[in-house]
Amino acid sequence: MGDSQFSFEFSAEAPSRRIYGVRELVTTVRAHLEKGFPDVWVEGEVSNYRPAESGHLYLTLKDGESQLRVVMFRAQARLLRFRPQNGMQVITRGRITMYESRGEMQLLAEYMEPMGAGALQVAFEQLKAKLAAEGLFSQERKKPLPALPRRVGVVTSPRGAVIQDILNVLHRRHHSLNVLIYPAQVQGESAVTEVCAGLRFFNEQSNEQTSPSAFAVDVIIIARGGGSVEDLAAFNDERLARAVAASRIPVISAVGHETDFSICDFVADLRAPTPSAAAEIVIRSKQELQETVSALRERLLRSVQYRLLYERQKVSSLEKNRVFSRMEDAIARRQQRVDDLRYRLDSLVRARLGEASRRLDLGVSRLRQHDLRQQLKMRERELSARMEALSSATWRFLMRHRSRLEQASGKLATLSPVAILERGYSLIFDAQGTLVTNTSQLSKGAVIHARLASGEFDARVEALRETKPATETSTK
Repeated sequence: MGDSQFSFEFSAEAPSRRIYGVRELVTTVRAHLEKGFPDVWVEGEVSNYRPAESGHLYLTLKDGESQLRVVMFRAQARLLRFRPQNGMQVITRGRITMYESRGEMQLLAEYMEPMGAGALQVAFEQLKAKLAAEGLFSQERKKPLPALPRRVGVVTSPRGAVIQDILNVLHRRHHSLNVLIYPAQVQGESAVTEVCAGLRFFNEQSNEQTSPSAFAVDVIIIARGGGSVEDLAAFNDERLARAVAASRIPVISAVGHETDFSICDFVADLRAPTPSAAAEIVIRSKQELQETVSALRERLLRSVQYRLLYERQKVSSLEKNRVFSRMEDAIARRQQRVDDLRYRLDSLVRARLGEASRRLDLGVSRLRQHDLRQQLKMRERELSARMEALSSATWRFLMRHRSRLEQASGKLATLSPVAILERGYSLIFDAQGTLVTNTSQLSKGAVIHARLASGEFDARVEALRETKPATETSTK
């Protein structure tokens, strides 16, 4: 009995244990987090808000004693219609991941909106306060309207009822007035760009340094009919406000109904309650319009819009490719690392400068107590030497991290699938969009899609041939 008991205890195996490396464990946890929380909504209070020079936004969401770090990369931050502020309650959408360099869980935000007031209203109030503080609403900077304008420039949509109302009023009050229309979208993503382009066009044509062209105008009307806050969002854009303020030609804002107010109204030289009222204001001393403006090329506009939609769909399909998604994530993570290093460097420099400043104050205090000029000169030489040492240390620190960044960028460029394509390779996908790596995935007559470094094409499989690996061939 004793021998058998000893044999059993000796053969029993100790439980095995798995030992992780730090990087391996963090990477594994990050993979589980990203898989388990690919799309979440989080509500909390903004704190530690810090926008980086790269365009990324860094902040912390707090809720009681709990907090969560949030990162919003530049591509998503550009779409925000308001500026986050510390203490603001927001709702954020994104996916949970982990910042491997610090082993911290964080939320990669894709969308954010304030709680309570809508994002558009918050953005309106923030921009209004900012421009008012700069003096863009001041009455002193507003230009008077010409008494008898020879030509009137109108920036608006050529297909709406607004332009017809303006033309009818001008025709009734003065028939010989020349009206130049700059067609522009007044709603949607391209509205701000097109309206600003119209303002620049009329200002360039009326440049006093050169002889005015046939398109020179004496006053500009920016017109749009009524609509919701979202419909009028383009006229609350900072780019349009600054373009109106920079115009050398007087600008009349005729946006929405009488109860609608926009940032464009406050910056313009005169606000008209409606587009028809703007036409009456600009031509008060005349009675009729000589002729209406001919119809614009709607067919061309539809063609351009269709082309833009087609190209946008192509770009969207490429963005969904997992290869490019992983590459963008890798680039974004390295940019986040650069932002983190830059922030730490700034903190270090400020701390060093603060320490040097305190030492200088101490030296000055001692000098005033003893009134010794020789000690003052000695302290000045010591401070100069420390500042030079600090400058040299800072430069070496920057060069060291710049070298690391360049090496990482070179490795990333070497591993880029686009670089591989540039060397003459191609990517083959089957009809379902799956990358083909073996002939067993295909059959004769199957349709394949190939992508080259420049361009793509479709083809049909005529024959399949299997090739043995190079190692087996060389052995035989």
